[in-house]
Amino acid sequence: MHRDLRVSDAERQAVARRLERALRDGTLTIVEFDDRVAGAYAAKNRGELEDLTEDLPPDLW
Repeated sequence: MHRDLRVSDAERQAVARRLERALRDGTLTIVEFDDRVAGAYAAKNRGELEDLTEDLPPDLW
């Protein structure tokens, strides 16, 4: 994935859903979730989205 490519609304929403799962699983606190979701919707490129989820365990479902 090229970090500098522009992202679509669908990609932003997919990351927000991933962050919601991490919140439900207890991987993120509500404060971290709020900060990261705000970052997802403000992201302009793929690198910004990758940075929001790179420290999360693999999404197995």
